[in-house]
Amino acid sequence: MQPKLSLLTEDLIERILDEAYQLLLKPGIKVQNEEARKLLANAGAQVDEETLVVRIPAQIAKAALNTVPRTFRLYDYQGNPAVEYGGDTVHFDPGSSGISVLDPETLEQKTAETPDLIRLLKVAEQIPQYDAQSTAVVCHDVPKEIHDLYRLYLVLLHSKKPIVTGAFTNKTVQHMIDMLAIMSGGLENLQAKPRAIFDVCPSPPLIWSNFGSGNLIALARAGVPAEIVSMPLAGAAAPVTLIGAVTQHTAECLAGITIHQLAKAGSPIVWGGAPAIFDMRKGGTPFGAIETAMIDSSYAQVGKFLGLPTHAYMGATDSKRLDMQAGLESGITAMIGALSGINMISGSGMLDSLLCHSAEKLVTDAEGVAMAQRMLQGMKIHTETLATGFYEGVNFKGGDFLKQKITMQLFQKEQNMPSAVIDRNSMRGWKEGGSLDMFERAKVRVNQLLASYRRPELDPAQERQLHAFVLDLAKQAGVEALPVIEDFLPA
Repeated sequence: MQPKLSLLTEDLIERILDEAYQLLLKPGIKVQNEEARKLLANAGAQVDEETLVVRIPAQIAKAALNTVPRTFRLYDYQGNPAVEYGGDTVHFDPGSSGISVLDPETLEQKTAETPDLIRLLKVAEQIPQYDAQSTAVVCHDVPKEIHDLYRLYLVLLHSKKPIVTGAFTNKTVQHMIDMLAIMSGGLENLQAKPRAIFDVCPSPPLIWSNFGSGNLIALARAGVPAEIVSMPLAGAAAPVTLIGAVTQHTAECLAGITIHQLAKAGSPIVWGGAPAIFDMRKGGTPFGAIETAMIDSSYAQVGKFLGLPTHAYMGATDSKRLDMQAGLESGITAMIGALSGINMISGSGMLDSLLCHSAEKLVTDAEGVAMAQRMLQGMKIHTETLATGFYEGVNFKGGDFLKQKITMQLFQKEQNMPSAVIDRNSMRGWKEGGSLDMFERAKVRVNQLLASYRRPELDPAQERQLHAFVLDLAKQAGVEALPVIEDFLPA
């Protein structure tokens, strides 16, 4: 039995949905994309072209919900299913779109560049707890015009895992779809076995921007999965109550799904988000706060009530270092996400309220993810009796159970076996090992993974086509060469 966390009653979910449908009519949704407004108007919504506010009747939104796939999969480079969206399956991926990385030697944040993203990719590729890669940081050594697609380019070169990504403009989303199609052997293959999912964000409160709406339409028509990342900020860009923020999240997702399904019914889309409370003392958005995790768990419960695939940003921290606060916030929120049965949980590796990434935190968070995954397995029954059969021949000695063959057969099935990042040694053994704290052990683990990394073997023709495609876009943005190691590209 998979243990579950539920913060909302069914009656309360019904109230949230009822008020969310009311919000779709009053005050309505501001839709800044002309094509999206036309789709909504043709479906029967009331559109004010002066204010760009669209009033969406509940029956239109409900019709859109009915066409959303309840389950779908993401595939790795070889075409093997690796991630399942839907039901109570739980997956984790590194957080995305950081602008800096933590230097493990100086403990200072530095602006992220190409080598930093490659380092993160190499580490995450070898950690089994991460079922997908992400376009983890923005590389500031390339022009802004290609920031989003360049991240995807590096992931495609260095990983075989599925990818959680996102575009920054309506122009580049199509370029990124084309890149994925190149590495899939064509758009039809990409549609049949999607390699990536794209995060798409509304703007709180109750706004679908030109960019966000345009991305939804492009992804729907391409048949590439989309993931709504609604970000109500409770007390600032959303009602101060947690339940009020969940209701706004629901309305924003309903509106986005309606636009998406009107563009192409049946295209895969996920009920996701990255909300937070607003810290009234510091003016920040604490992603490690328990209240933020409560909003996540609750909105995911609403999505599950509707039968939709789910996503959340959890397992991150507001701490600036890999310290006790980072471990506390990341571990608790990752566990809450897992117990909520959220299909994809993003955020591992991230510090400073999603602004900074750390490879050392990636390997540390993987241990917390492994604990959460063990919790989801629940209590197991491996033997005919629960305990009585173990006592045959026991002579009331403390070590008798160690002698039993069944102990050796079952202990690895019952226990999560952590890596050396977790210290369970004696004091003497710990000192003999160098008296390393967790951050120092994480640095050792990262260096081991970097040393053992081997770039995946990819189709040379696909690599050449991908490189030529991205290089042409880079030249259009004003640079003649890409800041990657050229000698690993096929001749």
